[in-house]
Parts: sequence; structure tokens; C-alpha cells
Amino acid sequence: MTEPVRPSGDHLLARMHADAQARLRIYIGAAPGVGKTYAMLQDAHLARREGVDVVVGLVETFGRVETEAQLRDLEVVLRRKVAYRGVTLEELDVDAVIARKPALCVVDELAHTNVPGSRREKRYQDVLDLLEAGIGVLTAVNIQHLETLNDAVGRVTGVRVRETVPDTFLNRADEVVNVDVTAEELRSRLRQGKIYKPEKVEQALSHFFRETNLATLRELALRAVADEVGEKAASVRKRQGLEPALIPERVMVCMSSSPEAPRVLRAGARIAGRLGTHWYAVYVEAPGETTGRRPNGHREVLQRNITLAEALGATVVRVRADRPSDGLVAFAKREGITHVIFGQTARSRWDLLWKGSILNRFLEEVRDAAVQVVPLQGER
Repeated sequence: MTEPVRPSGDHLLARMHADAQARLRIYIGAAPGVGKTYAMLQDAHLARREGVDVVVGLVETFGRVETEAQLRDLEVVLRRKVAYRGVTLEELDVDAVIARKPALCVVDELAHTNVPGSRREKRYQDVLDLLEAGIGVLTAVNIQHLETLNDAVGRVTGVRVRETVPDTFLNRADEVVNVDVTAEELRSRLRQGKIYKPEKVEQALSHFFRETNLATLRELALRAVADEVGEKAASVRKRQGLEPALIPERVMVCMSSSPEAPRVLRAGARIAGRLGTHWYAVYVEAPGETTGRRPNGHREVLQRNITLAEALGATVVRVRADRPSDGLVAFAKREGITHVIFGQTARSRWDLLWKGSILNRFLEEVRDAAVQVVPLQGER
């Protein structure tokens, strides 16, 4: 196992009290069972020994003996019980934690969707409420739950993750820690019953926990953490006036009312994240056309795409033009766009000759931009 490098207890105490803003540390792992919760609780003990007032808001041990042992001596805030469809479920009691007012709270399973009727829809929103109340948070999430990696993880593992956290949430984090183990170690833990119950082990080994899957997920986790660390370092250097980029990168995603547009948006968000730059999601309206005049189906899908783009950190831009290619070319030239992401379906040669291609027109007119095409299945 590759042990994550974490600050000592006194360093953690100093960081938590370094400024007025409540601090957020996110532990990221490639898959269930790497030890995110265990590491998080270890750090909670370190902070407690150094005099930090720590509570556990919610931790899921899943019956793992080592993790359950880490809860020793830590104060646990009782969960809120919620009746739903004839059963009683338990959720993080945000109000109780705020009333208790600790300096630091441990909140597991960041991507969790709360029971309908809860204070917030998602647990990461609960965490934001705690931070707003001045309470520092330690939290954990698997890499497949980051919104922009949803498509990539689905392609690699064959598993579509429904519960996601917007990548912009990482921007709020003061520290992002990668908790990593080798694929062999993780599969060994699985066989020993340390991750899932025995009846689920063989299916997990032959599906999600295949060695090739785990290798890819580890790479994604390492890149995500490296990108976040790099972006924060770049921000610090910018504040200090050190070596600003001579030619700032600018990313544009060509957005449509296609149900498949989220794939293009996520790809654009990942590219912008790696470049450490802001990005635009641009859609074109023809003269006389407004968002409100679009057919109901198109209007609803477009609005969902706009909402997703904003959640991923984009500046959404509406451009008016006679032809989509005109609007996209004009915006790219005006803003000095250096990276463009298109979504493109397979079209017949005759269709391309008859109607032309927005992509081809763009390549002819904007020669200094790097262009990436995300293949789509349906009609645009």
C-alpha cells in the first residue's frame, strides 16, 4: 500500500486555524476499499490529540473492522432519522452538527443523494452548509463520482455512476489527498472480505475490480489530484505576481440542445481543468429564435445542458448568428480561443456535401486553435 502523505497533527491544527474561512480537505480514491475513510479518521484522531474539537457527522464503515476501530474515542453526532416509503433511513444531521459547533467534522460518502425531503438534495451541499457555518470538514469520495469523469468511467468499467459531485466542488477544497493502493492489494482486500460481502466478491473481481479497470481508475485519481494541486499552485503564483502565462489558454465547448451534449461538456471541463483555465459553453441562436421559442423538448434539454455547464464551472454564452458556424467562429476569434471541443455524429458523405460541416468551416477560419471532436451516437 502506498501511504498518503498527510500533515502531522500540529500542522493540521495550524492549517485549520490559519484563516477565518472553514477549511475543507477531500480524500480521493480510485475505488471502494482503498482506505479513504480509514485515512480520514486517522487524521481526525491526530487533530483531536492536538486539541481540535472534532466530531463525526457521518461515517459509513460497511462492517469493515479496521474502519470501525478508528471510530474509537471520537464523538459521533447522532444521525437524523427519516421515514421514506415505509422504511426508516438515516442521514447526516446538519442542524445538529451546526448546533454542536465543532471546529472540525468528518463527513463520509460525499456523492450521496439525500432522502427526498431533506434539507439539501446532495450531501456535498450539506458540506457546503457546514463550511458556511464556520465548521471545517474532512470528506471522502471515489474518483468515479466526479461529474466530468462520468463518461470515461462508464466506458472503462461498464458501470454508469449516477451519483456525482461537480468538479467545481474541488475548487473549494483547501487540500486534496489521494489515497492509493495497488490493484493487486485492492483485489486481495476484496478476496479477504474487507470490501464487500463474500457473495459479491467474485462478481466484483470479474467486473468493476478487474486489474485493467483499477489501473485506469488509479491513473484518473492521480491525474485529478495532480491537476487540482497544480491549479492551486498556479493560483498562488498568480497572486504573488510570479511568471504569469504569456499566452493564457482559453477553452470553448460548442453546446447544443442534444441529449448527448453532457458528454461534450464534461470533456471540455476536464480539458479546462488540466490547463488550469476558465472555459465557455457556447450555443448559437438564429435570428428570430429565442430559448423560449424552441420546441418544448429541445428547450428542456437545452436548459438541462446549461445547468450542467454552469455546475461544471463554465461561463454560458448565447451567440446570435445566421449560421451556427458564423457565431462560433466570431466568438472564438474575438475571445482568442485556443481549445475548442465539438460533438459530432456520424453523417453520410452526401449529407456533409449538401449541408456542409460546422467543424470544417471552423477549421478553415480558426487556424490557431486546437480542436477536439467528441463522437456522439444520435442525431444532432
